[in-house]
Amino acid sequence: MRPANSDEMADKLRVGIFFGGSSREREVSFAGGRTVYDNLDKDLFDAVPIFTDEFGNMCILNWEYIYRGTIRDFYPPVAFLPESENQFQIYSESIDASNRQRTEMLSNIGEVITPNQLSNYIDLAFLALHGEGGEDGNIQGLLEWYNIPYTGSGILPSSIGMDKAVQKDWMEGGFDIPRYITSSRSAWLKNPGEFYQKAKNDVGFPLVIKSANQGSSIGVTILKEDNETEFHKAVQNSFFEIKLTKEEWSNLNQVEYLRELSDIRSSLGFPLFVQDELVHHPEEALQRIQNLFQTQESVTLVAVRGEVEVIAEAFIAGKEFSCIVLEHKGEVVALPPTEIVKSTDFFDYKSKYLPGRSRKVTPINIPEKHIQEIREACGKLFKHFRFNVYARIDGFFTKDGRILLNDPNTTSGMLPSSFFFHQAAEIGLNPSQFLTYLIETSLTQRIEKTPRFVRYRKKLQWLMDSISAKANQTETKKRVAVVMGGYSTERHISVESGRNIFEKLASSGKYSPVPVFLTGSTDNHKLYVLPINVMLKDNADDIRNKVEHYHRAPIIDTIIEETSDITGRYAGNNAILEPNEVSYDELSNICDLVFIALHGRPGEDGAIQQHLERLGLPYNGSGVASSQKTIDKFATNNLLRENGFLVADNLLVEEAEWAVNRSQIIQSVNKMGYPLIAKPSDEGCSSAVLKLRSEDELVAYAEATFRKTDVIDAPLREVLKVSEKDEFPQKPYFLIEKFIDRNNAEHFLEITGGMVTKMENGQRVYEVFEPSEALAEGEILSLEEKFLAGEGQNITPARFASEPNENARISAEVRSVLKRVAQTLDVEGYCRIDAFVRILKDGKVEVVIIEINSLPGMTPATCIYHQAAINGYKPFEFIDEILTFGEARLNRKPA
Repeated sequence: MRPANSDEMADKLRVGIFFGGSSREREVSFAGGRTVYDNLDKDLFDAVPIFTDEFGNMCILNWEYIYRGTIRDFYPPVAFLPESENQFQIYSESIDASNRQRTEMLSNIGEVITPNQLSNYIDLAFLALHGEGGEDGNIQGLLEWYNIPYTGSGILPSSIGMDKAVQKDWMEGGFDIPRYITSSRSAWLKNPGEFYQKAKNDVGFPLVIKSANQGSSIGVTILKEDNETEFHKAVQNSFFEIKLTKEEWSNLNQVEYLRELSDIRSSLGFPLFVQDELVHHPEEALQRIQNLFQTQESVTLVAVRGEVEVIAEAFIAGKEFSCIVLEHKGEVVALPPTEIVKSTDFFDYKSKYLPGRSRKVTPINIPEKHIQEIREACGKLFKHFRFNVYARIDGFFTKDGRILLNDPNTTSGMLPSSFFFHQAAEIGLNPSQFLTYLIETSLTQRIEKTPRFVRYRKKLQWLMDSISAKANQTETKKRVAVVMGGYSTERHISVESGRNIFEKLASSGKYSPVPVFLTGSTDNHKLYVLPINVMLKDNADDIRNKVEHYHRAPIIDTIIEETSDITGRYAGNNAILEPNEVSYDELSNICDLVFIALHGRPGEDGAIQQHLERLGLPYNGSGVASSQKTIDKFATNNLLRENGFLVADNLLVEEAEWAVNRSQIIQSVNKMGYPLIAKPSDEGCSSAVLKLRSEDELVAYAEATFRKTDVIDAPLREVLKVSEKDEFPQKPYFLIEKFIDRNNAEHFLEITGGMVTKMENGQRVYEVFEPSEALAEGEILSLEEKFLAGEGQNITPARFASEPNENARISAEVRSVLKRVAQTLDVEGYCRIDAFVRILKDGKVEVVIIEINSLPGMTPATCIYHQAAINGYKPFEFIDEILTFGEARLNRKPA
């Protein structure tokens, strides 16, 4: 890290990205901070990742930890974790430590710094913190005390933007808002019945109960009908407390319940009070609750990080929207409001952040005059609360034409497909360009409105000149077509991978990425060059709908015109604003090489690779022959078994044979013995991967796979325990595998191991990374645990043994097996191999291969980045290595 006097001029502006924090939204903050870190223009900025822990301590985070999936993957560090019989995942609050011990923990993941040292390391603070300590004016006040300019709103508007109760008080009279009442915790505890009666009389049902100081839909309950018992439970939920009865406790899976209780996003979190006694760790809570139920019939649990005020608000039946408002040169402009199309009444945490769980329609689907009214109302509220630079304002448009604004936010979520980037893309700004706009505007605002920041004028002038010079540079970068989407159940994750690759390349000084969306069918691939606004649609289905039926609402043209000076300054005048269909032959005219970000078919089956090889375009990943092998899990496992590798016993069930020999197939499967794993033979991302425990479940799985309708019948869903939202592919075949278990091993774990290949002296060389240990909350890793920020846990490197030398020995043996698997299958470029590892009592190591991914997921939180980091690769460097190999392979002369 480059400490320097803040008055010195440097070749780049040092931007400290503040993320993590103490709030219940810390995982969203962590993921958003990573997005900012990746997307800052590397020609203009030095990104300094400043991780803040739950107690306000700060460190300059070692870069390799930025790419972990969750905070709990690296903090608290493994060496500081207390022994836990049930392997509970914990945050650092669950360790009852002194300040000195906390500093020691933090020093294990980065360079610990104090606020008075900040000016030695950064010129400006980019605030990606959420909730308490981040959006409430606290960090803003701290930075002003130490003369550090920061992004977004100042102290007063930040504190207003955090407190939903104060917001509503200040909006009364000038804005149309839902009916509401509030209650402090002390008043509710004194007379809970009074709050219920007042809510019933003054607000009426249906209504919403919410915490006054939380975001990301945390602590929110919708009550459709009048029910006093459910009302009290909802209020308790918003105050983050639970009254647990002895009967309820006895009927629970108590360990799983404590795991859920540990989740600060959806439950109380730790530490908490168990019947007025402070408890830090879930193991301690388990014992304490069990002891109390020996003598009493109920136990009250109360979160330390609770809530002081709750709101009861009228439920609004209407279109929900979110609108980003910007400040530019003293004027306020609202971007096109986005309609949130939910699969349920409630836009919950997972709907907000997991691809494919909800849809964002921009602009909101209402007459243009009403869209303009929403923009005007949001702009008015922005001014009313004296917000600065930007804000996100949420609201509802009702059937009778009312616009109700109910949740202004001074910090928006900053995941790649968030409203923040989604709406900026509508005027032609990619994430890197939008961040540059926010930084320049924030620095300008701080200097203009706060006298103490006047000394930053030289830095601002340097930044302004550098942005202008960059806009006039001639493009000399390599053009990379990033192909994403597809038509398999993995299409949404493919889009997330493609966007992440695009963003890593867009902020680099070497590559100029071109987003390309693939759709169509096996026999007819359709390719579309995407404008940024279409690439950042919420999921693959939205993108496909947009490119096949493209239409730009007139209001978008109006907003583009209003913001033309912003777009012109940060994106130039050549921004692509509508999709363009291209052929494979035309692809070679717009790019120099290709990054295939597809998963499953097509992409991992060699089909696209054949087209690219015909055109002489270098690409990432394995060649045609290897891809055709590894896409077929059944054939791959049989090939590996023939070559001496351990794989699960398996059986391919084909529709045609099932139709005529159903009983024989069932008999063969039954002989394998339950439980069994059923899954598609040529798709991944946990789609339709289920554990079968009986013949009934086997039959249901076959009927669901071989169905002729798009939707699975409700009785089949009930047997298989899959929801309407779960993707379940229709296929003419599926794979049955013997469930891999511990089998008397001393130690047993699931791992995923990545690798990259290089060309040295014309020969392919494998670099195998340290594997990650995958921890699933259930029996099978879910889609959320693999790809949703804050879900699941991957420990990198895997914990094969507690003794270092033994751990190194086992790791080397496992990596040797993974390398030989890749060589046997002729894998090139990079891959991910999933396996189970058994360590027997005599030290023997068994590696049971599950599957090989020739184009592994490249979403921001995927563990292949964690593994590459141990070998010194930052994500861009890893991607660059993959592309470099693709070019070298094309130029390789036959031996």
